[in-house]
Amino acid sequence: MSPRVHLAVDVIVEAGMSRYLDGKTAVVTGGARGIGKAIARRLLEAGASVAICSKSGESIERALSELGRPRNLVGRRADVGNPDDVAALFDFVDAQFGALDILVNNAGIGIFGAVADLSIEEWRATLDTNLSGAFYCSRAAIPRLKARGGGYIINIGSLAGKNAFAGGAAYNASKFGLDGFTEAMMLDYRKDKIRVSEIMPGSVATGFGSGGGEDWKISPEDIAELVITLLAMPERTLVSRLEVRPSRPGK
Repeated sequence: MSPRVHLAVDVIVEAGMSRYLDGKTAVVTGGARGIGKAIARRLLEAGASVAICSKSGESIERALSELGRPRNLVGRRADVGNPDDVAALFDFVDAQFGALDILVNNAGIGIFGAVADLSIEEWRATLDTNLSGAFYCSRAAIPRLKARGGGYIINIGSLAGKNAFAGGAAYNASKFGLDGFTEAMMLDYRKDKIRVSEIMPGSVATGFGSGGGEDWKISPEDIAELVITLLAMPERTLVSRLEVRPSRPGK
């Protein structure tokens, strides 16, 4: 490994061990469970103030308790597929913290089936949450990030955004769309000092998918660590896309 690479790794490791996000505010959608909750926990450890949302108020209350209810953590019920809910969420964050620096678009659902077996409601729900939700939240976040002189938007996509599979018509469409949306948004706002990245995991141990045990899958905490690594990168550097796979996938 070259000295330059050693230096970059040392900077990221040092940043990850400190509260280098003190004074920063983050919104994590779908932050009440799984990947979102792991990301929220890791952001809190790095010193950020964090707002999480979920469609379930009960899930929010449970997550707040599991995360220890620190003063710099708040939660609100919001359906990211509903633009009115999203507007209310960001107004709530303004009232609680007064600023925004980081948005993690993590909320997602999976409804699977062949095209003729999917209802119109199932199709709309998948696209509304997984794709339109990221648009609504990013659209609300961008003026706030500009007001701070820059910031970071991280979209949690999926390898299903580049690899279609049988029964995945709605889910694949939403994640393929998110991939294109992320890249276009990155190009739109990179000169405004707003970095945009996408993390595309394979199978993560969240109970989201089906089939067998989950011990071979990626841990939600691993995805949270990648979020922290992206945020720790020097502002001159943009990692636009990260593909993440289990090192020893199940059969």
